[in-house]
This record gives sequence, structure tokens and C-alpha cells, in this order.
Amino acid sequence: MYKIDKIQKENQRIHIIGRVISAILYIVLIPMIIFNFTLIIKSFINPNKTPDFFGYKSFVIVSGSMEPTIKKGDAIFIKEVPEEEIKTNDIISFTQGETNVTHRIVEITQENGIKKYTTKGDNNNTEDKEKISYQNIEGKYQFKINQFGIVIGILKSKITLILLIAMIIFINYYKTRMENKKQKRREKRKEYEKNK
Repeated sequence: MYKIDKIQKENQRIHIIGRVISAILYIVLIPMIIFNFTLIIKSFINPNKTPDFFGYKSFVIVSGSMEPTIKKGDAIFIKEVPEEEIKTNDIISFTQGETNVTHRIVEITQENGIKKYTTKGDNNNTEDKEKISYQNIEGKYQFKINQFGIVIGILKSKITLILLIAMIIFINYYKTRMENKKQKRREKRKEYEKNK
């Protein structure tokens, strides 16, 4: 009898641990899927614009031009703001041809009634060659996560979305299978006790 009680307690403990792990996985995986799916859908709808998530856009820093403020490998988060909120000394992300650049505004001038922004990397000796207009600005720097660029890169990948969905399907399949096994064991136990 003691052994049966001990086995039952151990099974309950394993069951509780399994449920906790499963809940943690859902808490982590589902927001990741929502984040990834939102970015992919927005990039399909507007392929010429960087997709945002609740107004925030994320970029991975690939150069040391803004060191020591922002380092290579950092993930930065920017937000679109009205033109009047952009001031000298703000860090902004902007498009320059096919690339996104994150530099600091060092001067704002007026050219034919249009504001032009002169930018420079904190770690660069010279200002950027081309002045940019508000239309080129992706957003104003909000915050960064040190060396989080790899994770952001992975999260934005379509392959990641497929893997996350596959993991959810596998967890559900495994849970269903385990529940079916437990149900069969309960039925066998009842049958055995009935025929005793």
C-alpha cells in the first residue's frame, strides 16, 4: 500500500511539473508567435516600410558608428513621432537608399521651407554626407537591449514562426497522448477492481 501511495504521489508531482512547464512554454511561445506573425503580415501589406509592433520598430545594430552609446549587436527600439518632436541631439533611425541607419541629429536647417536634418554617428569623425528629410525618418530612438540583436533577428524570421507553431502542435499532441494513456490506465484499474 505504501509503495502505491508513493508511486501516486510521484506521478502527481510529475504531472504538476509537466503542467507548469507547459504553461511557461505557452506564456513564452504565444506572444512570440503573435509578434512574429504581426511583423510578417505588416511587411506583406506594406513591403516598403519597416513593420512595427504596437507602434515600436526594432533594428539590430550592425556597425560601431554609435559606440559607446549603442554598440554593435544591440537591439534598438524606435517609435514614429510627429516632426515637431524631433530635435537636435535626438537619435533617429532613417532610410538611406536600401539600408537603415541609426545616428544622432547634430543640426536642423531649413531648405526651401523644408526641414533638413544633418546626422552623425557618435563614433564617426565626420557628419553624414546627405542631409535627410522627415520622410526618410523611420522613428526616434526609445530604448535598447544590450546584445539582444541575435534574438530579434531570430524572432523576425519566418522559419521561427513555423518552428514556434510546430512546437505548439507538438506540445498539444503530447499532452493529448498522455491524457489518453492516463484514461486507459484508469479504465483498466476500474476493470481490474470490478473483476476482483
